[in-house]
Amino acid sequence: MPLTRAATQAALRLGAVALAGSLLAACGSGASDTAADKPGGKVTVTVDLFGSFGYKEAGLYAEYEKLHPNVTIKQTDTEDEADYWKSLQTRLAGGGGLADVQGIEVGRIASVTQQQADRFEDLRKYGADGLKDQFADAKWAAATGKGGEVLGLGTDVGPEAMCYRTDLFKQAGLPTDRAELAEKWSTWDGYLELGKQYKAKAPAKSAWLDSVGSLFSIMIGQEKERYYDASGALIWETNPALKSAWETSVKATQADLSAKLDQWSPQWNQAFAAGSFATIPCPAWMLGYIKGQAGETGKGKWDIAKLPGGAGNWGGSYLAVPRAAKNKKEAYELIKWLTAPEQQAKIFAKQGNFPSSTGAIAEVSGTTDPYFSGAPIGQIFGDAAKAAPVQVLGVHDQNINQQITNALSEVERKGLAPEKAWENAKKGVANTLG
Repeated sequence: MPLTRAATQAALRLGAVALAGSLLAACGSGASDTAADKPGGKVTVTVDLFGSFGYKEAGLYAEYEKLHPNVTIKQTDTEDEADYWKSLQTRLAGGGGLADVQGIEVGRIASVTQQQADRFEDLRKYGADGLKDQFADAKWAAATGKGGEVLGLGTDVGPEAMCYRTDLFKQAGLPTDRAELAEKWSTWDGYLELGKQYKAKAPAKSAWLDSVGSLFSIMIGQEKERYYDASGALIWETNPALKSAWETSVKATQADLSAKLDQWSPQWNQAFAAGSFATIPCPAWMLGYIKGQAGETGKGKWDIAKLPGGAGNWGGSYLAVPRAAKNKKEAYELIKWLTAPEQQAKIFAKQGNFPSSTGAIAEVSGTTDPYFSGAPIGQIFGDAAKAAPVQVLGVHDQNINQQITNALSEVERKGLAPEKAWENAKKGVANTLG
């Protein structure tokens, strides 16, 4: 989440992503945006992100530009993080077309620290080592290279909860009280059972959840070891926790509880406003995304309850400065400000992205959200953040997750036998890892 970890975050897909890549290359490598070409020391700091980090929406760019009249911030976005990462790898390899600030999803940060440290600025040279005490230990450590390099500053984390549509629950005769629901779906089996009750009386064209891919991702976020163990060895094929998440996702498909939507697709985006699903596993960064897609008509129809099965984390991100950036010092000053406790607290209040700054976490503990029926989001996500395991991060976490969710989509949308889909996932991971 995150994440968002992410709300976190708008939309460019498929062919539009390719176009965006060329546009990014044009604006990132062009000399017209560098300080040397701006009269009076004017600087345009370029920021390239995925999903919905929420800076523009929360007014933080405008606030920063007011505080720094010589700085203009230009942001570009790719909605799908997988598309974003692929484009970023191409540009890192070529050394051109990079923005001054690049977002890095937590599932990719091990790749940066272990394999690409030479392509990003060590932020210690700008004084970042003095910021360590502002961040949760695990958040800071994950972006630290083998030689102690500070390769990114943490934005949000992705503590998990369950978002649900109270109006659809009422129509299906289900309770809407968040405490009662948390008790009824304290386990994932309980969640599926409630889904079957919903399905029996659901409004037309409305499913229990958006996709089994999101179900798998939220469940695996509850585990300390997922794809790698603490020694760095791949364990995903034999990890019982992962197999349990897979099997629960398959059960949801077999019970026909899913709307069968690919996350981040145009159809998925439209489904938020259309009421195509009643629940969605939501890391904190998803709140801003829901608001953006469901719009004003969704205000007061959504609520948030504790997640089945215990606390977990899905997503969260970092801001990094590539070595090929045009305005490195200005980029660092911007990300230092954006990730400071005060700004992280503002982002959470306005967008839902849960802070990784320890000072901000304490500040937002009493936050409620009127869009989500006044839900005590500071308490819900704060409790989840405290209880979530410190996850073992591996170089290919995100790639492995993508192959597994792709395979689940084959079960969900094409009716492929789960055993065959699992074999396809294994082949996909093998191809991804080379």
